[in-house]
Amino acid sequence: MAGLIRLQNVTRSYASETAAAVTALDAVSVEIGGKEFVAITGPSGCGKSTLLHLLGGLDKPTRGELYVGSLALHTADERALTHYRRHDLGIVFQFFNLLPTLNLLENVSLPLLLQGESPARIRPRASELLDLVGLSHRASHFVHQLSGGELQRTAIARALIHQPKLLLADEPTGNLDTAGAEMVLSVFQKIASQSMATMVVVTHSEEVAQTAPRRMRMRDGRILSDG
Repeated sequence: MAGLIRLQNVTRSYASETAAAVTALDAVSVEIGGKEFVAITGPSGCGKSTLLHLLGGLDKPTRGELYVGSLALHTADERALTHYRRHDLGIVFQFFNLLPTLNLLENVSLPLLLQGESPARIRPRASELLDLVGLSHRASHFVHQLSGGELQRTAIARALIHQPKLLLADEPTGNLDTAGAEMVLSVFQKIASQSMATMVVVTHSEEVAQTAPRRMRMRDGRILSDG
């Protein structure tokens, strides 16, 4: 399987005026293939969120090389990073980040609307994704009318609307009850089975980690195990 993500000796350190520098990632080298589903686990402060931020182009390594496809994220300028985030990347956050004044169909459509696509062109794709996450019957509902699990599934649909190569998820079930979390995991399994995107999920949840075919365990800025 061709590598989509490649890290070569990636280190991320944070300087401090009052204490020694903190190393969040320590010479990490790893490769993730296209369409893989990977869970990253480990205790708080182990470096998993730092790794997610680097993959999202929200931060850059202190040292080392980081590629997503042919894009060198460690040297990319802001214009290239903006294009990457708009076209190649989808992100699912713990707190949904949906707009309460828009219904579900409009929330899912929003990324493409902001890029200037016409609603008529977007609607079939948005409707298809709401069906994928089991919410086609809720398309006209608003945020206050939905459960947490339904909101997170809407956020996943929104993250897929522009057909990204890479889908990142940060604690996607952290605020959900058991039933809501199970529905979100079912959606991730659908995405993986249909090879819609490479998925990298940061989680404390053992249930989420067991869903992914590949799991990386991190501690102290390093990958302890990978398999």
